[in-house]
Amino acid sequence: MKLLRVGPAGEEVPAVLDESGGLLDLSGIVSDIDGAFLAAGGVDQVRAAVEAGGLPELPAGLRIGAPVARPGKIVCVGLNYSDHAEETGAEKPTEPVLFMKAPNTVIGPDDQVLVPRGSLKTDWEVELAVVIGSTARYLTGHADALARVAGYAISNDVSEREFQLERGGQWDKGKSCETFNPLGPWLVTADEVADPQSLGMRLWVNGTLRQDGNSKNMIFAVAEIVRYVSQFMVLEPGDVINTGTPAGVALGLPDPKPYLRAGDVVEVEIDGLGRQRQEVGQA
Repeated sequence: MKLLRVGPAGEEVPAVLDESGGLLDLSGIVSDIDGAFLAAGGVDQVRAAVEAGGLPELPAGLRIGAPVARPGKIVCVGLNYSDHAEETGAEKPTEPVLFMKAPNTVIGPDDQVLVPRGSLKTDWEVELAVVIGSTARYLTGHADALARVAGYAISNDVSEREFQLERGGQWDKGKSCETFNPLGPWLVTADEVADPQSLGMRLWVNGTLRQDGNSKNMIFAVAEIVRYVSQFMVLEPGDVINTGTPAGVALGLPDPKPYLRAGDVVEVEIDGLGRQRQEVGQA
């Protein structure tokens, strides 16, 4: 299933995309698509309601919000593609490189991304996002790890490289600026993604293809990432893991690097997970 949330920011209603591409209103059976929904088996509840029929239709053209409301945390994996590590001059990691991103960076897939005040190096990153569906701690195997995944979505892990790399401290300050995590359009349930390690992923800036990769080239696969992260923190329903980006970010391009500026347009897609489009503004 493809779950989503539609409506004005802060007033989104839960919905499901039907086979014809129409939107069915879920607000009569669930309050939202969030951690509580996932923990309570909401996906199965929605599936049963869709099969039973009779869900009201929603009008076309509604704003699409992030498909998961209020994630408890966003865990990110850095340098998880060999070509990206090479383009940034970093060594290929021997263990997943983890950092956190503030949950309130999450916006809808087509909402405006804001270049932060004082920023000269705002960058893009297409990423496969993993949404956790059940509590995970000290997992021992990959099958168990994948069983904790509710589904997948597109994430644009927007990054400010000067803040991240040149201002001291951890990466978080270059990753947690407002609007820095467009997510969606859909939460595609895990049963509809036959192999999360075979997804083409692309990103354009102003119509120029900048990233053209595939999740098969991850250094650490989704199952290993979930297992690994669970050794260091408890993953809870509704948490999001951004699993890394392939080559083609502005940081890795020749000078003058084409960092984002107000007026730019970023488009992002991953096979089977939909497409995003963000117009860039100034904070």
